[in-house]
Amino acid sequence: MYQNVKPEKLDLNLFSVAEQTIRSPITIEDKVSTAEKKKEAENQVKDVYILNKDITQNRIDLITSIYNSAKEVNSDFAKKEDKEGLSLAELEAEKLNNFKGKLSETVAKDLSDSSLKTLLSTANDELTIARDLSVTAINKVMSRRIPARSVENAKKEVEEELRFTSLGTGLKNSTIELGRYAIIQNEFYDPQATKELRNQAVEAVDPVKILQGQIIVEENQLIDRDIFRQLELVGLLDNKHSLQPFAGLLIFISLFITALYYYFNHLDVKNETKHSYMMQFSLIFLLSIVLMKMISFFPMYTDSEIAFVFPAAVGAMLLKILIDEKIAVLYTSIMAVCGSIMFNEGVSGSLHMTIAIYILCSGYASIMFLSKHNHRAKILRAGLFVSIVNVLVIFSILFLRNSQYSVEEYAVLVLLALTSGVLSAVLTIGLLPFFEAGFGLLSTMKLIELSNPNHPLLRKILTEAPGTYHHSIMVANLAESACEAIGANGLLARVGCYYHDIGKTKRPQFFIENQMNIENPHDHLKPETSKDVIMDHVKDGVELLKKHRFPKEIIDITEQHHGTTLLQFFYHKVMQSGVEVTEEEFRYPGPKARTKETAIVGISDSVEAAVRSMGQPTPEQIEGLVRNIIASRLQDNQFSECDITIKELDMVADTLCETLNGIFHSRIKYPELKEQKVKHA
Repeated sequence: MYQNVKPEKLDLNLFSVAEQTIRSPITIEDKVSTAEKKKEAENQVKDVYILNKDITQNRIDLITSIYNSAKEVNSDFAKKEDKEGLSLAELEAEKLNNFKGKLSETVAKDLSDSSLKTLLSTANDELTIARDLSVTAINKVMSRRIPARSVENAKKEVEEELRFTSLGTGLKNSTIELGRYAIIQNEFYDPQATKELRNQAVEAVDPVKILQGQIIVEENQLIDRDIFRQLELVGLLDNKHSLQPFAGLLIFISLFITALYYYFNHLDVKNETKHSYMMQFSLIFLLSIVLMKMISFFPMYTDSEIAFVFPAAVGAMLLKILIDEKIAVLYTSIMAVCGSIMFNEGVSGSLHMTIAIYILCSGYASIMFLSKHNHRAKILRAGLFVSIVNVLVIFSILFLRNSQYSVEEYAVLVLLALTSGVLSAVLTIGLLPFFEAGFGLLSTMKLIELSNPNHPLLRKILTEAPGTYHHSIMVANLAESACEAIGANGLLARVGCYYHDIGKTKRPQFFIENQMNIENPHDHLKPETSKDVIMDHVKDGVELLKKHRFPKEIIDITEQHHGTTLLQFFYHKVMQSGVEVTEEEFRYPGPKARTKETAIVGISDSVEAAVRSMGQPTPEQIEGLVRNIIASRLQDNQFSECDITIKELDMVADTLCETLNGIFHSRIKYPELKEQKVKHA
């Protein structure tokens, strides 16, 4: 996969002409362009100036106070003139000094003495009129913004306002001077507000990003400095020593190996089985990777279109059949990521998410639709379901893209999707026998082969122990139907029943089903000896099956179908003789049943023998017998090492009763016909 993530090396120089259209392999922020865009946005924000309305009121108050002060001085000196005989010049000088004393030093200095004297020589009524006219004009002019550059124009404006009043010439000139003096700048630069606006403008600028798949330079386009900088930014110039893709791939592989280690480490099976599972997974995974790589070498009309023909479900189906669903789900997830990397030709970046989704859906669909039993018909049916899911997934992806495709393109994609599902089923059916043979797994075909009546061991049972053969066939019918009822492997149970008593062929006459027209040899043996002969049929059967290299599952059924049950007949016989023995001495050596199939074979074996000894049992008797046998084994802890449930045991009892009722159904008793002589005419 490294070749699929290895950065492309481009031999590009500044101010050269691009020989091909180059797209960005990643999405990355262009910080230089972002900074330029932010600077431009900041420069577009003008300085913020605010209108200080308090200045207008302050200037009006100042002018009003000047007029009021003049009126106060006039009123005060009007009283002094009556009491003191001062000359006119002295009176004017004193009034002026008194007037300036009421004003601030700055105002007294800025206003001319002639204007002040004019105010002092004017009657208070006229001063009131002049004051009101001045305040009105000042308020009118200063209600608008007056920047520093417009102060003189504002002064002229207030002067024009006062020039056309009805005041006397002297008072008018004084009023104009006061009006011009009152007009000052009332609009000022606000640095804080300006800074905030510029910050807002900068923050509103979205980062300039070079998007994955975006064209950086067109074919035959000149590579200028800005384009060259972008190529360098996305890593298309200096990628000879880039270790990031390799590191990313290494991390992914590490995660994948860790997940597999965790799964197999917590798998509750024998080490031998665990190693077999690991080898099976490794082979299936490597086969899938090789197949994926081979398919990626054949591009079609559109980029990565060939990926849809990849049989994504074959590995999942094989692993579910050979191991279990969990490893199949883990395999599918890993293959989805591998596929998105291997089929990334023609897409920007290292991952093709469309292919990943396609492989995920295809693999999960096969896991859902495929049953545990590897019947070819079920595998093929699961492949057809996967084909339908593949088509639906492709259509959903195409519709989400909102792209326009021709009928021919749709037809090609649908054909590839259908081929993927069917090919997955065909490859599963074709590869399954190799895995079963290579790892010694028990397959359906192997079971069918072992169930052939012409098999040497079956013919051995038929010829040497015909009663045992008939018993095995009856037990097989019971066990298969019971297994099918609870979802266990009925075919395995049937074949296991065929051979479960193969050990009886060593001494067939010691078993009651084979004692036809002969004396029972146990009548002349001690109970302990009879016990050994009966129990040895398990050991003898296991040795015989191992000698003929039978599958382990069949050997386990033969070895475990009696579990550690008590050989009750001979135990009670020895107890009646007065010999002191323990119950453990008359129990089968085991082990107990460890699978559902073995447990059901053991139940069916006991049930068939017990019912056959009853002659013509009624349905009620059959049901009572079946449930008593199951209850007895349950109380004896014969199912303690098996994962069969109480509910499943109840279903087994119902199925066995139904099957036995069909075998031992009532028959019509025909009356005997008496012979009669025929009279001839």
